[in-house]
Amino acid sequence: MMRSLLLWALLALLSALASAASQDDDFLGAREAFRVGDSRKLELYAQRLKGHLLEPYVTYWRLRTRLDAANPEDIRGFIHSNRDSPLSERLRKDWLKLLGKNQQWELFEAELPQLLDDDIEITCYSLQSRVRTDTLALREARPLWFVGRDLPESCTPLFNALAASQQLSSDDIWTRIRLVLEAGQAGLAGRVAEYLPQGQMPDVKALNLISSNPGGYLEKKHPDFKSRAGRETAMFAVHRLARTSPQQAAAHWARLEERFNAEDRGYVWGLIAYYGAMRHDANALAWFARAADLSDLQLAWKARAALRARNWEEVLSAISGMTQKESEDASWRYWEARALKALGKSEEAEAILEPLAAEFNFYGQLATEELGAKITSPATLFKPSAEDLRAVSQLPGIRRALELYRFNLRLDGIREWLWTIRGFDDKQLLTAAEVARRHEIYDRAINTADRTVAMHDFSLRYLAPYRGVLKVRAGELGLDEAWVYGLIRQESRFIADARSRAGASGLMQLMPATASWVAKKLGLKDWRWSQVTEIDTNVSLGTYYLRHVLDTLDGQPVLASAAYNAGPGRARSWRPGTAIEGAMYAETIPFNETRDYVKKVMSNATYYAHSFGEQIQSLKQRLGVIGPRLRDREPALGDTP
Repeated sequence: MMRSLLLWALLALLSALASAASQDDDFLGAREAFRVGDSRKLELYAQRLKGHLLEPYVTYWRLRTRLDAANPEDIRGFIHSNRDSPLSERLRKDWLKLLGKNQQWELFEAELPQLLDDDIEITCYSLQSRVRTDTLALREARPLWFVGRDLPESCTPLFNALAASQQLSSDDIWTRIRLVLEAGQAGLAGRVAEYLPQGQMPDVKALNLISSNPGGYLEKKHPDFKSRAGRETAMFAVHRLARTSPQQAAAHWARLEERFNAEDRGYVWGLIAYYGAMRHDANALAWFARAADLSDLQLAWKARAALRARNWEEVLSAISGMTQKESEDASWRYWEARALKALGKSEEAEAILEPLAAEFNFYGQLATEELGAKITSPATLFKPSAEDLRAVSQLPGIRRALELYRFNLRLDGIREWLWTIRGFDDKQLLTAAEVARRHEIYDRAINTADRTVAMHDFSLRYLAPYRGVLKVRAGELGLDEAWVYGLIRQESRFIADARSRAGASGLMQLMPATASWVAKKLGLKDWRWSQVTEIDTNVSLGTYYLRHVLDTLDGQPVLASAAYNAGPGRARSWRPGTAIEGAMYAETIPFNETRDYVKKVMSNATYYAHSFGEQIQSLKQRLGVIGPRLRDREPALGDTP
C-alpha cells in the first residue's frame, strides 16, 4: 500500500511538472506569436493560458494586436482590472496614441486625464486637441520647439501652425538649427531649416560636408558672411572642428571672428572652450573668458577646467553662474565648499559640507571626511518579520515580477517590480528587497533597498554574494576585495547572466575580445564564449584583467576603474600634466558614464570595506593622488574591457 501511494505521489508530481513545463512553453509561444503578429496562434495559446499568473500579458498582447478594432469598453476594462500592473499604463498610452493619430478627440480627451506618465508624443496630440477650441493653447507648443533632437510626428502639425501664425521667428528657427547642429544632426538641421523663408536656408550639402571634414571646409571654402546662412555654416564648421581639435578650431575662429557680432563670438568661444575643457586643454579657461551666455553643461566644464588648474576663484565663478537646479547637485556643492575652504572661508564651507555629509553618495562621503569624521554605514533599524515577507511575497505584482524573471524577461520583470513598489514606505521597501535577495534577484534587492529615505539596511544595499569565489580569487591576485565588489555592484548588480547592449556579459561584464585574451593568458583549454556567464570562469577572467589594468596604471584603483569601463588608453590619456587629487581626476573624466561609474565604484568600495570589517581606509586615501604618466607600458589589449 505504501509503495502504491509513493508511486501515485511521484506520478502526480511528474504530471504537475510536465503541466508547468507545458504552460511555460505556451507562454513563450504566445509572446513569440505576438512579436511576429500571428493572431491565430496567439488566440490558441490564450485559451491554454487561462488562469495563468501571467495571463494579463497574453490579454494585453491580444488587445494590442487588434487595437484599431477593439471595443473601448474592453480596453477600459483591461486597464481597470490591471491597475496593479504597468500593463494598464502601457495599454492606455498605446490607445491614446492611436486615438490621437486617428483624431478621435472625444475619446482621447476622456481618457487623457488618467495618464500617469509624461509622453512627448501624447503631449503633442493633447495640444492638437486643445488648439481646435483654444488657439491660445498653441503657445504651449513653443517650448517643445527648442530641442536638439527629432520629435514625434504628432508635434509637426503644431510647429506648422506656429510658423503659419508667425509665432516662430527666424531667430527661433536658427536657435533650433544651432541646437540640432550641436547634437551633430546635419540631416535634421536641413529639415528644421525648411521653416525659414525662401532664400534664407543654409546649404544642406555644405552642412553634410562639414560633418565629415570641418577642417577641409574652413581651409578651402569661403562662406558668404553677409548672409546669416553663411555665417551659421561657418560657425558650425568651427564648432564641428572643435570636437576633435579645439586648438585648430580656436585658430580658425581667431581669424574669422571679426566678421561676426559679439553675441556670435561669445557663442563660438563657449563651444571651443567646452570641447577644450573636455580634452583637458590648458587653454580652456582662457577660451571660457572670451565666451558668453554659457549653458549649465558649459559651466560644469568651466568648473572642471578650473579644478584641473586649481583655480578656486574660477571654480566658484562657474558654480555661481549655474541654474539653481544644477548648482544644487552634490558634486557642485562639494566643490563649492572646497573652493570656499581653499579661499579661507571655512565657516561658509562647513555650512555646505554638514548637510552634504548626511547623504550616502561619493560626495557625501568626501564631505564627511572633509569635516574630520569617518565614513560608516547607518544602523539597521528594521528587519522584516516572516509575516512581512509573506505579505509582500503574495502581492500579485511581486509574484508576476518573480515569474517574469524566471522566464529571463528581465525588462518586463523590472517594470512589474517598480510599478508594485512605487508607493512603498521604507519598511515595505526593505521587505521587498529581502524578498528579492531570497530569490537571488540581486539587482532588485539592491535597487529597492537604495530607495529608502529614513530607514536603511546597507547589508541589502551592498549585497556580497559569491564570496566563496570572489574572496579567494581577489586574495590570489592581491586585489582589494572591497574594490572588486564595488566594481561588480556597478557592472552587473551581481546578475550572473547579465548582458549589456555593447555585448559585455556576466558578473564582471566582459567583452568577447577581453575574455578570449585573458583565457589565453590563463591557459584555459577549450575556451568557449558560452562559458563567460559561469560564475567561477567570469570571476577568474575579470579579476585577472582587473589586476592587469591596475598593474599597467601604476597601481591606482581610480585609473584602473576608469580603464575597466572606458579602456586603458583613455584612462591614461586623461592623466594630468601635474599631480591632482583622485577626486579631481574622477570629476574631470570626459565621458559621463565613466565619470559616474568611477565615483560609484570607489564609493561602493568604501562601504564594502566597512561591511567586511576591514581596516578602514578613507575614501581620499583610496582615491589617492593621480600624477603624470610614469611609464610607457601599454596593455597588451585594446581599449574595451
